[in-house]
Amino acid sequence: MALTTLDPHTALVVIDLQRGIVAAPTQPHSAADVVARTVELADAFRSHGLPVVLVRVSFAADGADAAPGRTEAGHGAGAQRPEGWDVIVDELSGHPEDIRVTKRNWGAFHGTDLDLQLRRRGISQIVLTGVATSIGVESTARAAHEHGYHVTLATDAMTDLTPEAHLNSIERIFPRLGETGTTAEIGELLAKTRAV
Repeated sequence: MALTTLDPHTALVVIDLQRGIVAAPTQPHSAADVVARTVELADAFRSHGLPVVLVRVSFAADGADAAPGRTEAGHGAGAQRPEGWDVIVDELSGHPEDIRVTKRNWGAFHGTDLDLQLRRRGISQIVLTGVATSIGVESTARAAHEHGYHVTLATDAMTDLTPEAHLNSIERIFPRLGETGTTAEIGELLAKTRAV
């Protein structure tokens, strides 16, 4: 569904824009472009007094707090990661009013206080950005939809490991979960609805 509206109580939820993840090669958008577009949206949300939620994924060094289970790909929870890999990128840091959530799974709802943080603020809609489209963003979008939030996805402020994975989420999954729009379209609608 194309972008039609933003609720009065909408939050921007940013998925995994952290040093170790944005360092990986991404397609079809570069991680730098995703960060820049997310910064643009975050600045707009903050200027209208709307919440910005910065979600990061992190695990204990031994992987003890990672999701259990067997997969063909492995889950790499115990993998060695460079120091600071889970630190939110500098471009989004430095705003003490932002809500910070640490997750141990693909999605940002399970095992975190994200739902509580949003409900306490009366949030009825979320706009999602981040990396990777088909993993953290899609998992969070699915859970947000199941929790009853209106979901909007900023399609040019997210990216994936392959263009095929990104397009599958954009074209097949997201239209079933919410509305999609570009950063510019979301920014324009935000400005228009807040000017009333």
